[in-house]
Formats: sequence, structure tokens, C-alpha cells
Amino acid sequence: MSGHSKWATIKRKKAAVDAQRGKIFTRLLREIQVAAKLGGANIDSNVRLKTAVQSAKSQSVPGDSIERAIKRGAGDADGANYEDVVYEGYGPAGVAVLVKTLTDNKNRTVADVRHAFSKYGGNMATANSVAYLFKDKGIITVGKEAIEEDKLFDTALEAGADDIKDEGDCWEVYTSPSAFEEVKEALEKFCPEIEAELAPVPDTKITVTGEDAERVLKLLDALDDLDDVQSVSSNADMPDEE
Repeated sequence: MSGHSKWATIKRKKAAVDAQRGKIFTRLLREIQVAAKLGGANIDSNVRLKTAVQSAKSQSVPGDSIERAIKRGAGDADGANYEDVVYEGYGPAGVAVLVKTLTDNKNRTVADVRHAFSKYGGNMATANSVAYLFKDKGIITVGKEAIEEDKLFDTALEAGADDIKDEGDCWEVYTSPSAFEEVKEALEKFCPEIEAELAPVPDTKITVTGEDAERVLKLLDALDDLDDVQSVSSNADMPDEE
């Protein structure tokens, strides 16, 4: 899963910059709106909405903005009609790339995604060409200063976690989607400042080095910068020295 982790580390660094210019707020609020539209405005019974709201709060999104997004999604206020659209493709060295978007204009979004793939040495693929290489996983990121290692392992595994990875300055706890909420709640009792998401994780990885690694990162970065893109996943595995 290190392919995910390398890109996730870069995304965490990017998120700090995105937050300064408000971009991450837009993504988080859009996810809240769609989650409320699909599963209703009750946070307790809508796992996707609950996760989206917690992510927004962890990034200091104002509470009134969160409430407005929920109301828009539930149909209580006017707003753009966003929908989930997933795009698939291949990057340099044949790495698989999965792009999740929330869009109110699919023609605009597909053109932007196709342009990014083309510019950075990749190409779009048909539906289900690469999606089968990924499985949705719960990913909970915990800072190493927040909890002792033994306590983390005992708590996470007892709650149903599948795997725990050491990512240098943090731990990444992996769960099945069904165990995600239980593991997250168990860890929050000891370290409330966690990051948690449901995201596609590759079953297998492709090692990329040198120029290929640089080109892959440029592609992932370009896709991640698109306004309609919510997340980017890849099966690229890059050695630490890269």
C-alpha cells in the first residue's frame, strides 16, 4: 500500500496550501452536499455525511458553511446539482489511475481530466479498465505523537482494523468499509485529531523510478488540482529515495 502512502503524504502537504487559498474548503463542502443528497441530512444514520463533516471540521471549515451545505444537499436550499463521476486511465509506465469527481458539468470535467492525462504522458481508459485493481478501504491517519504504539495497535486491531503501516511521522490504519466507523470511533477516544477517509487502495503496485516517477507525480498533481476532482488514486509505488 506504499503507493497510496507516498501520494497521501504529498496530498497532506498540499492540503495545508490548499486550505490557505480556500480550495480544500470547496472540496469538503461539495462532498458534504452530495453526501446529504444521497443519504439524507441525518449525520448519525449517514456514514458518508458523518465522515465528510468530521473531515471538514478537522480542516476548520466554519460550522455555518457546513450547515448550509447539508441543507443544499437535502434540498432545503438552492445550490448546484453535483453528482459522483469516476474517471479511469493510465499514467506513465502503465500505472493505473482512478479519479473521483463531483461535478455539475460532466462535459467540462471530462475535458479537464482528459487534458491532464494527455499533457503528462497518460491516457483515459474506458469504464472498469482499471477500477478492478482497487478496493475501497478505510484509511485512518494518526500522528505518532498522539498515541503510544502499543495502544494504537491494541485499539485498532481489537476494533477490527485490517492493517497498520508505519509512514514515518504517522501511522496509517487500514480497515474494510464496514469496520471503518467502529475503528475510527475507537481511536478517537484516545486521539481526536485524526484524519479519516474512505478511498480506493490498489491490490497490486507498479514500481516507478527516475523520470517515470517524476512524470507520474506531475500527472497526479495536475489531476488533484482540478476544481471538480475530489480524490486521485494510483497503483504507483515509489522507493523512498525517489
